[in-house]
Amino acid sequence: MREKGLNRDAIKYFAMFTMLLNHIAHVFPLPGTFLRELFIDLGYFTAPVMCYFLVEGYRYTHSKRLYGIRLAVFALLSELPFCLAFTSGGGIAFQGMNMIFTLLLCLLIILAMERIGNPFLRKLAVFALVVASVFSDWAVLAPVFTILFVRAGQEKAEIRKAFVIATLAFGLANFTGGIGYYPLQKNMLLSLGTMVGPALAGLAIAELYNGKRMEKGRAFSQWFFYLFYPVHLLILGLLRVFCL
Repeated sequence: MREKGLNRDAIKYFAMFTMLLNHIAHVFPLPGTFLRELFIDLGYFTAPVMCYFLVEGYRYTHSKRLYGIRLAVFALLSELPFCLAFTSGGGIAFQGMNMIFTLLLCLLIILAMERIGNPFLRKLAVFALVVASVFSDWAVLAPVFTILFVRAGQEKAEIRKAFVIATLAFGLANFTGGIGYYPLQKNMLLSLGTMVGPALAGLAIAELYNGKRMEKGRAFSQWFFYLFYPVHLLILGLLRVFCL
């Protein structure tokens, strides 16, 4: 009998698709077009989903050490493609650390929250890791999402609340960043648009996710999700260099 709702892998595949749309819009910009804004805003679905499943994966993984090593390896593999894809103009330059590196920091935050007994030292470690993320993609926001999801636990009501806070925080961050750059009304409209992705992520996780994994092809899906990130960035980066 077919399971109701969406399994973890289906949500992750959709997250990979929306991430691709976002990255296409950034690498091959068409400033001011509705399609570009749509691709970018839909792409914001991905980061909250990745943070949520990082927390869930930490909860269920057989080896937290191997989980961390896997993230570290793919963070290293992804750095050159990340910089290649997002460098403006020709060539390649450092663009900060990639999202998988941010997820590694988020994993360390979960470890600190779980294993450091002293409240002051725990808060200090978490704060330091959040600050360390300023040099990476989804700086501060991804760690904050992760903290929200850890605290939410597995209660549906708390998960809903965490996604509402994450969505509002993301919209506020974009509105603040747009002050002085956009007129007020346009800034408000654009900020509301950026909230669509996180809001859809909350809908997918809190209302549609059935807590299951797909029955077949689990190993393929696991490695696909890791490999998709550096491979698609490498392809976009090469297209940018040779086609623009």
